[in-house]
Amino acid sequence: LRPADGLSGTGASNASRPNILLILADDLGIGDIGCYGNDTLRTPNIDRLAEEGVRLTQHLAAAPLCTPSRAAFLTGRYALRSGMEESAGFRVLYWTAGSGGLPANETTFARILKQQGYATGLIGKWHQGLNCAARGDHCHHPLAHGFDYFYGMPFTLIPDCDPRRHSQMDVLAGSAVRHYVSALALGVLSLAAAQRCGLLSVPWRAVWGAAGLASLGLASWFFCYGFMRHWNCILMRNHEVTEQPMDLERTTGRMLQEARRSSFRNKDRPFLLFVSLLHVHTPLPTTKAFLGRSRHGLYGDNVEEMDWLVGKILDALEENGLRNSTFTYFASDHGGSLGARDERQQLGGWNGIYRGGKGMGGWEGGIRVPGILRWPGVLPAGRVIQEPTSLMDVFPTVVQLGGGQVPQDRVIDGHSLLPLLRGAQEHSAHEFLFHYCGRALHAARWHQRDSGRVWKVHYVTPQFHPAGSGSCLNQHLCPCSGEGVIHHSPPLLFDLSRDPAEAQPLSPDSEPLYHAVIERVGEAVARHQETLSPVPQQLSLGNIMWKPWLQPCCGTFPFCWCQEEGDSSPQEPGL
Repeated sequence: LRPADGLSGTGASNASRPNILLILADDLGIGDIGCYGNDTLRTPNIDRLAEEGVRLTQHLAAAPLCTPSRAAFLTGRYALRSGMEESAGFRVLYWTAGSGGLPANETTFARILKQQGYATGLIGKWHQGLNCAARGDHCHHPLAHGFDYFYGMPFTLIPDCDPRRHSQMDVLAGSAVRHYVSALALGVLSLAAAQRCGLLSVPWRAVWGAAGLASLGLASWFFCYGFMRHWNCILMRNHEVTEQPMDLERTTGRMLQEARRSSFRNKDRPFLLFVSLLHVHTPLPTTKAFLGRSRHGLYGDNVEEMDWLVGKILDALEENGLRNSTFTYFASDHGGSLGARDERQQLGGWNGIYRGGKGMGGWEGGIRVPGILRWPGVLPAGRVIQEPTSLMDVFPTVVQLGGGQVPQDRVIDGHSLLPLLRGAQEHSAHEFLFHYCGRALHAARWHQRDSGRVWKVHYVTPQFHPAGSGSCLNQHLCPCSGEGVIHHSPPLLFDLSRDPAEAQPLSPDSEPLYHAVIERVGEAVARHQETLSPVPQQLSLGNIMWKPWLQPCCGTFPFCWCQEEGDSSPQEPGL
Protein backbone atom coordinates (compact mmCIF):
# COMPACT_ATOMS: atom_id res chain seq x y z
CA LEU A 1 0.00 0.00 0.00
CA ARG A 2 1.15 3.54 -0.75
CA PRO A 3 2.11 5.45 2.41
CA ALA A 4 0.02 8.42 3.48
CA ASP A 5 1.55 11.44 1.78
CA GLY A 6 2.41 14.19 4.22
CA LEU A 7 1.82 12.39 7.51
CA SER A 8 4.83 12.45 9.74
CA GLY A 9 6.11 11.97 13.26
CA THR A 10 8.44 13.72 15.60
CA GLY A 11 10.69 12.38 18.29
CA ALA A 12 10.94 15.76 19.98
CA SER A 13 10.94 16.06 23.75
CA ASN A 14 7.78 16.31 25.80
CA ALA A 15 8.38 20.04 26.22
CA SER A 16 7.37 20.59 22.58
CA ARG A 17 3.99 19.99 21.02
CA PRO A 18 3.28 16.25 21.12
CA ASN A 19 2.12 13.98 18.37
CA ILE A 20 -1.54 13.10 18.90
CA LEU A 21 -3.03 9.64 18.35
CA LEU A 22 -6.79 9.31 18.79
CA ILE A 23 -8.31 5.81 18.65
CA LEU A 24 -12.09 5.55 18.64
CA ALA A 25 -13.86 2.20 18.72
CA ASP A 26 -17.33 1.72 17.27
CA ASP A 27 -20.19 0.40 19.47
CA LEU A 28 -17.83 -0.86 22.17
CA GLY A 29 -19.42 -1.38 25.59
CA ILE A 30 -17.60 -0.05 28.65
CA GLY A 31 -17.85 -3.51 30.20
CA ASP A 32 -16.04 -5.20 27.31
CA ILE A 33 -12.53 -4.22 28.48
CA GLY A 34 -10.46 -5.82 31.21
CA CYS A 35 -9.46 -2.57 32.90
CA TYR A 36 -13.15 -1.71 33.25
CA GLY A 37 -14.01 -4.96 34.97
CA ASN A 38 -14.29 -7.64 32.26
CA ASP A 39 -12.44 -10.81 33.28
CA THR A 40 -13.63 -13.03 30.42
CA LEU A 41 -12.45 -11.08 27.35
CA ARG A 42 -8.74 -10.62 26.71
CA THR A 43 -7.76 -6.98 26.11
CA PRO A 44 -4.13 -6.84 27.28
CA ASN A 45 -3.06 -3.98 25.02
CA ILE A 46 -5.84 -1.61 26.03
CA ASP A 47 -5.32 -2.63 29.66
CA ARG A 48 -1.61 -1.82 29.31
CA LEU A 49 -2.50 1.59 27.91
CA ALA A 50 -4.56 2.24 31.05
CA GLU A 51 -1.75 1.06 33.32
CA GLU A 52 0.64 3.46 31.63
CA GLY A 53 -1.78 6.38 31.59
CA VAL A 54 -4.98 7.79 33.03
CA ARG A 55 -8.33 5.98 33.08
CA LEU A 56 -11.59 7.94 33.12
CA THR A 57 -14.50 6.16 34.81
CA GLN A 58 -17.25 8.70 34.02
CA HIS A 59 -16.42 9.45 30.39
CA LEU A 60 -19.56 10.30 28.42
CA ALA A 61 -20.55 10.36 24.78
CA ALA A 62 -22.54 13.42 23.70
CA ALA A 63 -25.00 11.20 21.81
CA PRO A 64 -25.86 7.48 21.83
CA LEU A 65 -25.43 6.92 18.07
CA CYS A 66 -22.55 7.16 15.58
CA THR A 67 -23.28 10.22 13.42
CA PRO A 68 -24.21 12.72 16.18
CA SER A 69 -21.64 11.40 18.65
CA ARG A 70 -18.80 11.74 16.15
CA ALA A 71 -19.94 15.20 15.08
CA ALA A 72 -19.75 16.28 18.72
CA PHE A 73 -16.36 14.59 19.13
CA LEU A 74 -14.87 16.37 16.10
CA THR A 75 -16.25 19.82 16.98
CA GLY A 76 -16.52 19.89 20.77
CA ARG A 77 -20.20 20.82 20.45
CA TYR A 78 -23.51 19.05 21.00
CA ALA A 79 -24.55 17.65 17.64
CA LEU A 80 -27.82 19.55 17.52
CA ARG A 81 -25.80 22.80 17.29
CA SER A 82 -24.56 21.66 13.85
CA GLY A 83 -27.82 20.07 12.72
CA MET A 84 -26.33 16.57 13.00
CA GLU A 85 -29.10 15.21 15.22
CA GLU A 86 -32.39 13.47 14.53
CA SER A 87 -34.81 14.96 12.03
CA ALA A 88 -38.14 13.41 10.95
CA GLY A 89 -37.18 10.18 12.72
CA PHE A 90 -33.79 9.78 11.02
CA ARG A 91 -31.02 9.63 13.63
CA VAL A 92 -27.94 8.85 11.50
CA LEU A 93 -26.83 9.19 7.90
CA TYR A 94 -28.28 6.27 5.93
CA TRP A 95 -26.46 6.55 2.60
CA THR A 96 -23.05 7.46 1.27
CA ALA A 97 -24.96 9.25 -1.48
CA GLY A 98 -27.06 11.45 0.79
CA SER A 99 -26.49 15.21 0.81
CA GLY A 100 -26.42 15.73 4.59
CA GLY A 101 -23.24 15.90 6.60
CA LEU A 102 -21.01 17.94 8.88
CA PRO A 103 -21.48 21.53 7.68
CA ALA A 104 -18.55 23.41 6.18
CA ASN A 105 -18.87 26.16 8.80
CA GLU A 106 -18.14 23.71 11.62
CA THR A 107 -14.54 23.70 12.84
CA THR A 108 -12.90 20.38 13.68
CA PHE A 109 -9.79 19.83 15.77
CA ALA A 110 -8.07 18.62 12.58
CA ARG A 111 -8.60 21.97 10.86
CA ILE A 112 -7.09 23.91 13.76
CA LEU A 113 -4.10 21.59 14.12
CA LYS A 114 -3.46 21.72 10.40
CA GLN A 115 -3.26 25.49 10.71
CA GLN A 116 -0.74 24.95 13.52
CA GLY A 117 1.55 22.96 11.22
CA TYR A 118 0.43 19.43 12.13
CA ALA A 119 0.16 16.68 9.55
CA THR A 120 -3.39 15.37 9.96
CA GLY A 121 -4.74 11.98 8.95
CA LEU A 122 -7.88 9.89 9.37
CA ILE A 123 -7.85 6.11 9.00
CA GLY A 124 -11.15 4.21 9.19
CA LYS A 125 -14.77 5.26 9.57
CA TRP A 126 -16.08 8.76 8.78
CA HIS A 127 -19.93 8.71 8.70
CA GLN A 128 -20.17 12.51 8.52
CA GLY A 129 -21.33 12.81 4.92
CA LEU A 130 -19.53 13.15 1.62
CA ASN A 131 -21.13 15.25 -1.15
CA CYS A 132 -23.65 18.10 -1.26
CA ALA A 133 -24.84 18.84 -4.79
CA ALA A 134 -22.76 16.79 -7.21
CA ARG A 135 -20.70 13.62 -7.22
CA GLY A 136 -17.19 14.69 -6.39
CA ASP A 137 -17.86 18.07 -4.74
CA HIS A 138 -16.73 16.40 -1.45
CA CYS A 139 -18.16 19.21 0.67
CA HIS A 140 -18.45 16.95 3.74
CA HIS A 141 -15.32 14.88 3.02
CA PRO A 142 -12.62 14.55 5.72
CA LEU A 143 -10.24 16.54 3.51
CA ALA A 144 -12.75 19.42 3.59
CA HIS A 145 -12.63 19.35 7.39
CA GLY A 146 -8.91 19.67 8.00
CA PHE A 147 -7.49 16.22 7.35
CA ASP A 148 -4.54 16.02 4.96
CA TYR A 149 -5.09 12.35 4.31
CA PHE A 150 -7.99 9.91 4.47
CA TYR A 151 -8.15 6.18 3.99
CA GLY A 152 -11.22 4.24 4.99
CA MET A 153 -15.01 4.13 4.80
CA PRO A 154 -16.86 7.36 4.09
CA PHE A 155 -19.91 5.60 5.55
CA THR A 156 -20.15 2.94 8.29
CA LEU A 157 -20.26 -0.83 8.48
CA ILE A 158 -23.71 -2.34 7.98
CA PRO A 159 -24.73 -6.00 7.73
CA ASP A 160 -25.06 -5.54 3.95
CA CYS A 161 -21.26 -5.20 3.76
CA ASP A 162 -21.09 -8.93 4.45
CA PRO A 163 -22.77 -10.69 1.51
CA ARG A 164 -23.46 -13.69 3.75
CA ARG A 165 -25.68 -11.73 6.12
CA HIS A 166 -29.25 -10.46 5.92
CA SER A 167 -29.67 -6.79 5.02
CA GLN A 168 -30.35 -4.66 8.09
CA MET A 169 -30.93 -1.50 6.07
CA ASP A 170 -33.49 -3.41 4.04
CA VAL A 171 -35.32 -4.19 7.27
CA LEU A 172 -35.07 -0.64 8.65
CA ALA A 173 -35.96 1.38 5.58
CA GLY A 174 -36.77 -1.00 2.75
CA SER A 175 -39.72 -2.53 4.56
CA ALA A 176 -41.57 0.78 4.40
CA VAL A 177 -40.86 1.10 0.69
CA ARG A 178 -42.03 -2.47 0.10
CA HIS A 179 -45.22 -1.70 1.99
CA TYR A 180 -46.07 1.30 -0.16
CA VAL A 181 -45.12 -0.42 -3.43
CA SER A 182 -47.14 -3.50 -2.48
CA ALA A 183 -50.15 -1.34 -1.62
CA LEU A 184 -49.83 0.47 -4.94
CA ALA A 185 -49.56 -2.82 -6.84
CA LEU A 186 -52.61 -4.20 -5.03
CA GLY A 187 -54.49 -1.05 -5.90
CA VAL A 188 -53.58 -1.37 -9.57
CA LEU A 189 -54.65 -5.01 -9.69
CA SER A 190 -57.94 -4.18 -7.96
CA LEU A 191 -58.50 -1.33 -10.40
CA ALA A 192 -57.83 -3.57 -13.38
CA ALA A 193 -60.16 -6.29 -12.03
CA ALA A 194 -62.93 -3.78 -11.39
CA GLN A 195 -62.54 -2.36 -14.90
CA ARG A 196 -62.62 -5.79 -16.49
CA CYS A 197 -65.72 -6.82 -14.53
CA GLY A 198 -67.49 -3.59 -15.39
CA LEU A 199 -67.66 -2.45 -11.77
CA LEU A 200 -65.82 0.80 -12.54
CA SER A 201 -65.59 2.96 -15.62
CA VAL A 202 -61.91 3.85 -15.69
CA PRO A 203 -59.92 4.39 -18.90
CA TRP A 204 -57.41 1.62 -19.55
CA ARG A 205 -54.82 4.34 -20.04
CA ALA A 206 -55.21 5.27 -16.36
CA VAL A 207 -54.88 1.61 -15.36
CA TRP A 208 -51.70 1.18 -17.39
CA GLY A 209 -50.37 4.47 -16.01
CA ALA A 210 -50.90 3.28 -12.45
CA ALA A 211 -49.24 -0.04 -13.35
CA GLY A 212 -46.27 1.84 -14.76
CA LEU A 213 -46.01 3.90 -11.58
CA ALA A 214 -46.02 0.75 -9.45
CA SER A 215 -43.35 -0.84 -11.68
CA LEU A 216 -41.22 2.29 -11.44
CA GLY A 217 -41.51 2.23 -7.65
CA LEU A 218 -40.53 -1.43 -7.49
CA ALA A 219 -37.58 -0.86 -9.82
CA SER A 220 -36.42 2.13 -7.76
CA TRP A 221 -36.65 0.14 -4.56
CA PHE A 222 -34.67 -2.75 -6.05
CA PHE A 223 -32.01 -0.46 -7.55
CA CYS A 224 -31.67 1.41 -4.27
CA TYR A 225 -31.76 -1.40 -1.72
CA GLY A 226 -30.77 -4.36 -3.88
CA PHE A 227 -27.32 -2.87 -4.52
CA MET A 228 -26.77 -1.39 -1.06
CA ARG A 229 -23.46 -3.18 -0.65
CA HIS A 230 -22.16 -1.44 -3.78
CA TRP A 231 -23.49 1.96 -2.75
CA ASN A 232 -22.46 2.06 0.92
CA CYS A 233 -19.67 -0.47 1.51
CA ILE A 234 -16.76 1.25 -0.19
CA LEU A 235 -13.19 2.25 0.60
CA MET A 236 -11.62 5.55 -0.37
CA ARG A 237 -8.12 6.99 -0.35
CA ASN A 238 -8.49 10.74 -0.22
CA HIS A 239 -11.02 11.52 -2.98
CA GLU A 240 -10.55 8.28 -4.91
CA VAL A 241 -12.72 5.20 -4.53
CA THR A 242 -10.26 2.30 -4.22
CA GLU A 243 -12.63 -0.62 -3.63
CA GLN A 244 -16.33 -1.01 -4.39
CA PRO A 245 -17.75 -3.03 -2.78
CA MET A 246 -15.15 -3.54 -0.08
CA ASP A 247 -13.76 -6.98 0.71
CA LEU A 248 -14.31 -7.37 4.45
CA GLU A 249 -11.82 -10.22 4.74
CA ARG A 250 -9.00 -7.88 3.72
CA THR A 251 -10.22 -4.61 5.27
CA THR A 252 -8.74 -5.21 8.73
CA GLY A 253 -5.28 -5.76 7.29
CA ARG A 254 -5.54 -2.68 5.11
CA MET A 255 -6.55 -0.46 8.00
CA LEU A 256 -3.71 -1.79 10.12
CA GLN A 257 -1.14 -1.27 7.37
CA GLU A 258 -2.30 2.30 6.86
CA ALA A 259 -2.24 3.10 10.57
CA ARG A 260 1.18 1.48 11.17
CA ARG A 261 3.17 2.32 8.07
CA SER A 262 1.64 5.48 6.73
CA SER A 263 1.41 7.51 9.88
CA PHE A 264 5.05 7.50 10.87
CA ARG A 265 6.73 7.87 7.48
CA ASN A 266 8.66 11.10 8.08
CA LYS A 267 9.96 12.76 11.21
CA ASP A 268 10.00 16.45 10.44
CA ARG A 269 6.76 17.76 12.02
CA PRO A 270 4.16 16.63 14.57
CA PHE A 271 1.16 14.60 13.49
CA LEU A 272 -2.46 14.17 14.46
CA LEU A 273 -3.70 10.70 13.56
CA PHE A 274 -7.34 9.78 14.13
CA VAL A 275 -7.77 5.99 13.90
CA SER A 276 -11.53 5.50 13.68
CA LEU A 277 -11.88 1.75 14.06
CA LEU A 278 -14.50 -0.30 12.24
CA HIS A 279 -14.47 -2.70 15.22
CA VAL A 280 -16.81 -3.65 16.89
CA HIS A 281 -19.77 -2.67 14.72
CA THR A 282 -21.90 -5.34 13.07
CA PRO A 283 -21.43 -7.38 10.95
CA LEU A 284 -18.27 -7.87 13.05
CA PRO A 285 -15.79 -8.78 10.28
CA THR A 286 -13.16 -10.90 12.00
CA THR A 287 -10.10 -12.51 10.47
CA LYS A 288 -9.67 -16.28 10.65
CA ALA A 289 -6.86 -15.95 13.19
CA PHE A 290 -9.35 -14.68 15.79
CA LEU A 291 -12.49 -16.64 14.97
CA GLY A 292 -13.44 -18.89 17.84
CA ARG A 293 -10.77 -17.53 20.20
CA SER A 294 -12.96 -15.80 22.75
CA ARG A 295 -15.55 -17.07 25.22
CA HIS A 296 -18.22 -14.74 23.84
CA GLY A 297 -18.82 -15.80 20.27
CA LEU A 298 -18.25 -13.61 17.24
CA TYR A 299 -18.59 -10.36 19.20
CA GLY A 300 -15.93 -11.44 21.68
CA ASP A 301 -13.66 -12.53 18.84
CA ASN A 302 -14.03 -9.10 17.29
CA VAL A 303 -13.24 -7.32 20.57
CA GLU A 304 -10.08 -9.36 21.03
CA GLU A 305 -9.03 -8.65 17.44
CA MET A 306 -9.65 -4.94 18.06
CA ASP A 307 -7.36 -5.08 21.09
CA TRP A 308 -4.69 -6.74 18.96
CA LEU A 309 -5.03 -3.96 16.37
CA VAL A 310 -4.62 -1.33 19.08
CA GLY A 311 -1.51 -3.15 20.28
CA LYS A 312 0.01 -3.18 16.80
CA ILE A 313 -0.59 0.57 16.43
CA LEU A 314 1.01 1.22 19.82
CA ASP A 315 3.93 -1.01 18.82
CA ALA A 316 4.47 1.21 15.78
CA LEU A 317 4.94 4.18 18.11
CA GLU A 318 7.59 2.23 20.00
CA GLU A 319 9.36 1.06 16.87
CA ASN A 320 9.59 4.62 15.55
CA GLY A 321 10.75 6.14 18.84
CA LEU A 322 7.51 8.10 19.24
CA ARG A 323 6.01 6.63 22.40
CA ASN A 324 7.15 9.34 24.80
CA SER A 325 6.33 12.21 22.45
CA THR A 326 2.80 11.04 21.62
CA PHE A 327 -0.42 11.87 23.44
CA THR A 328 -2.62 8.78 22.98
CA TYR A 329 -6.36 8.58 23.57
CA PHE A 330 -8.71 5.59 23.38
CA ALA A 331 -12.51 5.61 23.69
CA SER A 332 -15.76 4.35 22.13
CA ASP A 333 -18.24 6.53 20.28
CA HIS A 334 -21.14 5.38 22.53
CA GLY A 335 -22.36 2.39 24.51
CA GLY A 336 -22.66 -1.19 23.31
CA SER A 337 -25.66 -2.34 21.30
CA LEU A 338 -28.16 -4.47 23.21
CA GLY A 339 -30.36 -5.08 20.19
CA ALA A 340 -27.67 -6.44 17.87
CA ARG A 341 -28.27 -10.16 17.59
CA ASP A 342 -28.97 -12.93 15.13
CA GLU A 343 -30.84 -16.18 15.54
CA ARG A 344 -27.88 -17.74 17.37
CA GLN A 345 -26.10 -15.15 19.48
CA GLN A 346 -25.80 -11.64 20.87
CA LEU A 347 -23.80 -9.44 18.48
CA GLY A 348 -23.52 -6.37 20.69
CA GLY A 349 -21.49 -5.35 23.68
CA TRP A 350 -21.79 -5.38 27.44
CA ASN A 351 -22.23 -2.10 29.28
CA GLY A 352 -21.29 -3.46 32.67
CA ILE A 353 -23.48 -2.40 35.56
CA TYR A 354 -24.96 0.46 33.56
CA ARG A 355 -28.56 0.47 32.42
CA GLY A 356 -29.46 0.73 28.73
CA GLY A 357 -27.30 0.76 25.62
CA LYS A 358 -26.75 2.15 22.15
CA GLY A 359 -29.47 4.52 21.01
CA MET A 360 -30.56 5.46 24.56
CA GLY A 361 -29.54 9.03 25.24
CA GLY A 362 -30.46 9.14 28.92
CA TRP A 363 -29.48 5.84 30.51
CA GLU A 364 -25.79 5.47 31.37
CA GLY A 365 -25.31 2.32 29.28
CA GLY A 366 -25.90 4.28 26.08
CA ILE A 367 -23.42 7.06 26.81
CA ARG A 368 -20.84 5.99 29.42
CA VAL A 369 -17.77 4.80 27.54
CA PRO A 370 -14.15 3.86 28.24
CA GLY A 371 -11.72 6.75 28.22
CA ILE A 372 -7.96 6.17 28.44
CA LEU A 373 -5.18 8.71 27.92
CA ARG A 374 -1.39 8.23 27.92
CA TRP A 375 1.49 10.69 27.63
CA PRO A 376 4.59 9.15 29.23
CA GLY A 377 6.48 11.49 31.53
CA VAL A 378 3.66 14.04 31.58
CA LEU A 379 0.52 12.22 32.71
CA PRO A 380 0.78 10.06 35.86
CA ALA A 381 0.70 6.34 35.12
CA GLY A 382 -2.09 4.29 36.65
CA ARG A 383 -4.21 7.25 37.72
CA VAL A 384 -8.01 6.86 37.82
CA ILE A 385 -10.30 9.90 37.52
CA GLN A 386 -13.94 9.58 38.52
CA GLU A 387 -15.02 13.09 37.54
CA PRO A 388 -17.60 13.61 34.73
CA THR A 389 -15.87 14.12 31.38
CA SER A 390 -17.10 14.12 27.80
CA LEU A 391 -15.96 13.07 24.35
CA MET A 392 -16.51 16.74 23.50
CA ASP A 393 -13.55 17.52 25.78
CA VAL A 394 -11.17 16.00 23.25
CA PHE A 395 -11.63 19.00 20.94
CA PRO A 396 -10.31 21.71 23.31
CA THR A 397 -7.73 19.32 24.75
CA VAL A 398 -6.22 18.54 21.35
CA VAL A 399 -6.37 22.18 20.28
CA GLN A 400 -4.52 23.23 23.44
CA LEU A 401 -1.88 20.53 22.94
CA GLY A 402 -1.30 21.72 19.39
CA GLY A 403 -0.88 25.35 20.39
CA GLY A 404 -4.12 26.53 18.81
CA GLN A 405 -7.15 28.45 20.06
CA VAL A 406 -10.72 27.23 20.22
CA PRO A 407 -13.16 29.29 18.12
CA GLN A 408 -14.55 32.33 19.91
CA ASP A 409 -17.51 32.87 17.59
CA ARG A 410 -19.58 29.90 18.78
CA VAL A 411 -20.47 27.87 21.85
CA ILE A 412 -17.94 25.16 22.65
CA ASP A 413 -19.42 22.63 25.06
CA GLY A 414 -16.22 20.71 25.78
CA HIS A 415 -13.49 21.68 28.25
CA SER A 416 -9.80 20.91 28.10
CA LEU A 417 -8.90 17.83 30.11
CA LEU A 418 -5.29 18.84 30.67
CA PRO A 419 -5.72 20.58 34.07
CA LEU A 420 -7.64 17.56 35.36
CA LEU A 421 -5.22 15.03 33.87
CA ARG A 422 -2.14 16.78 35.24
CA GLY A 423 -3.64 17.22 38.70
CA ALA A 424 -3.74 21.01 38.53
CA GLN A 425 -7.50 20.88 38.87
CA GLU A 426 -9.33 18.65 41.35
CA HIS A 427 -12.74 18.69 39.72
CA SER A 428 -14.09 18.46 36.19
CA ALA A 429 -14.95 21.74 34.51
CA HIS A 430 -18.40 20.28 33.77
CA GLU A 431 -20.94 21.25 36.40
CA PHE A 432 -23.83 20.22 34.12
CA LEU A 433 -24.04 17.86 31.17
CA PHE A 434 -27.11 17.36 28.98
CA HIS A 435 -28.06 14.04 27.48
CA TYR A 436 -29.98 14.07 24.24
CA CYS A 437 -31.74 11.32 22.34
CA GLY A 438 -32.09 12.84 18.90
CA ARG A 439 -33.22 16.41 19.50
CA ALA A 440 -35.15 15.45 22.63
CA LEU A 441 -33.50 16.14 25.97
CA HIS A 442 -33.89 12.92 27.92
CA ALA A 443 -31.72 13.62 30.96
CA ALA A 444 -29.33 16.07 32.60
CA ARG A 445 -26.47 15.59 35.08
CA TRP A 446 -25.35 17.89 37.88
CA HIS A 447 -21.93 17.49 39.48
CA GLN A 448 -22.35 19.05 42.90
CA ARG A 449 -18.68 19.72 43.50
CA ASP A 450 -18.86 20.80 47.14
CA SER A 451 -20.44 17.49 48.16
CA GLY A 452 -18.96 15.24 45.46
CA ARG A 453 -22.40 13.95 44.53
CA VAL A 454 -23.47 13.48 40.90
CA TRP A 455 -27.21 13.88 40.34
CA LYS A 456 -29.00 12.60 37.26
CA VAL A 457 -32.47 13.81 36.32
CA HIS A 458 -34.47 11.85 33.72
CA TYR A 459 -37.27 13.67 31.91
CA VAL A 460 -37.91 11.00 29.28
CA THR A 461 -37.02 7.31 29.15
CA PRO A 462 -37.68 4.64 26.51
CA GLN A 463 -40.37 2.08 27.14
CA PHE A 464 -38.57 -1.26 27.22
CA HIS A 465 -40.00 -4.20 25.34
CA PRO A 466 -40.42 -6.74 26.77
CA ALA A 467 -40.90 -4.93 30.07
CA GLY A 468 -37.89 -5.31 32.31
CA SER A 469 -35.58 -6.35 29.45
CA GLY A 470 -33.54 -3.16 29.58
CA SER A 471 -33.85 -2.78 25.80
CA CYS A 472 -36.35 -2.50 22.95
CA LEU A 473 -36.08 -5.93 21.40
CA ASN A 474 -39.18 -5.37 19.28
CA GLN A 475 -37.23 -2.87 17.14
CA HIS A 476 -33.64 -2.11 16.20
CA LEU A 477 -33.26 0.89 18.54
CA CYS A 478 -35.31 2.38 21.34
CA PRO A 479 -37.14 5.50 20.11
CA CYS A 480 -36.47 9.03 21.32
CA SER A 481 -40.04 10.27 21.13
CA GLY A 482 -43.60 9.21 20.37
CA GLU A 483 -45.52 6.31 21.84
CA GLY A 484 -42.37 4.35 22.67
CA VAL A 485 -41.19 6.72 25.41
CA ILE A 486 -42.37 7.65 28.91
CA HIS A 487 -42.47 11.31 29.98
CA HIS A 488 -41.81 11.64 33.71
CA SER A 489 -43.57 14.32 35.72
CA PRO A 490 -42.10 14.73 38.20
CA PRO A 491 -38.75 13.63 36.72
CA LEU A 492 -36.82 10.59 37.89
CA LEU A 493 -33.86 11.44 40.11
CA PHE A 494 -30.78 9.28 40.77
CA ASP A 495 -27.62 9.86 42.79
CA LEU A 496 -24.95 8.37 40.50
CA SER A 497 -22.26 8.72 43.14
CA ARG A 498 -24.12 6.12 45.22
CA ASP A 499 -26.23 4.38 42.57
CA PRO A 500 -24.30 4.36 39.27
CA ALA A 501 -26.52 1.57 37.92
CA GLU A 502 -29.58 3.87 38.22
CA ALA A 503 -31.46 1.11 40.00
CA GLN A 504 -33.21 3.10 42.75
CA PRO A 505 -34.95 6.37 41.81
CA LEU A 506 -35.10 8.83 44.67
CA SER A 507 -38.24 10.49 45.99
CA PRO A 508 -38.98 13.43 48.28
CA ASP A 509 -39.38 10.92 51.10
CA SER A 510 -36.02 9.21 50.53
CA GLU A 511 -33.99 12.29 49.55
CA PRO A 512 -34.41 15.59 51.43
CA LEU A 513 -32.73 17.48 48.57
CA TYR A 514 -35.09 16.07 45.93
CA HIS A 515 -36.98 19.28 45.14
CA ALA A 516 -33.88 21.48 45.37
CA VAL A 517 -31.96 19.26 42.94
CA ILE A 518 -34.85 19.08 40.45
CA GLU A 519 -35.17 22.86 40.55
CA ARG A 520 -31.43 23.51 40.18
CA VAL A 521 -31.08 21.15 37.22
CA GLY A 522 -34.21 22.60 35.62
CA GLU A 523 -32.69 26.08 35.79
CA ALA A 524 -29.49 24.78 34.15
CA VAL A 525 -31.51 23.14 31.37
CA ALA A 526 -33.32 26.41 30.70
CA ARG A 527 -30.02 28.34 30.49
CA HIS A 528 -28.56 25.71 28.19
CA GLN A 529 -31.54 25.75 25.86
CA GLU A 530 -31.23 29.53 25.54
CA THR A 531 -27.84 28.96 23.85
CA LEU A 532 -29.35 26.84 21.07
CA SER A 533 -29.99 28.42 17.69
CA PRO A 534 -31.93 27.12 14.67
CA VAL A 535 -29.68 25.49 12.07
CA PRO A 536 -30.29 23.53 8.85
CA GLN A 537 -31.15 19.93 9.67
CA GLN A 538 -28.56 17.66 8.07
CA LEU A 539 -30.57 14.51 8.79
CA SER A 540 -33.80 15.66 7.16
CA LEU A 541 -35.51 13.32 4.70
CA GLY A 542 -34.28 15.42 1.78
CA ASN A 543 -30.70 15.16 3.01
CA ILE A 544 -30.51 11.52 4.03
CA MET A 545 -32.27 9.95 1.03
CA TRP A 546 -30.19 8.21 -1.63
CA LYS A 547 -29.36 10.42 -4.61
CA PRO A 548 -27.79 8.58 -7.53
CA TRP A 549 -26.06 11.74 -8.80
CA LEU A 550 -24.11 11.90 -5.52
CA GLN A 551 -23.08 8.24 -5.48
CA PRO A 552 -19.29 7.71 -5.33
CA CYS A 553 -18.30 5.35 -8.12
CA CYS A 554 -14.98 3.94 -9.25
CA GLY A 555 -16.34 3.27 -12.74
CA THR A 556 -19.05 4.72 -14.94
CA PHE A 557 -22.22 4.94 -12.86
CA PRO A 558 -24.05 2.64 -12.28
CA PHE A 559 -21.30 0.15 -13.19
CA CYS A 560 -19.33 0.71 -9.99
CA TRP A 561 -16.90 -2.08 -9.28
CA CYS A 562 -13.18 -2.10 -8.44
CA GLN A 563 -10.85 -4.07 -6.23
CA GLU A 564 -7.79 -2.75 -4.46
CA GLU A 565 -4.60 -4.61 -5.25
CA GLY A 566 -2.03 -5.86 -2.81
CA ASP A 567 -1.83 -8.41 -0.01
CA SER A 568 -3.36 -7.05 3.15
CA SER A 569 -3.61 -10.13 5.32
CA PRO A 570 -2.87 -9.15 8.92
CA GLN A 571 0.07 -10.76 10.66
CA GLU A 572 -0.80 -13.92 12.58
CA PRO A 573 -1.18 -12.94 16.25
CA GLY A 574 0.70 -14.69 18.96
CA LEU A 575 -1.65 -17.21 20.53
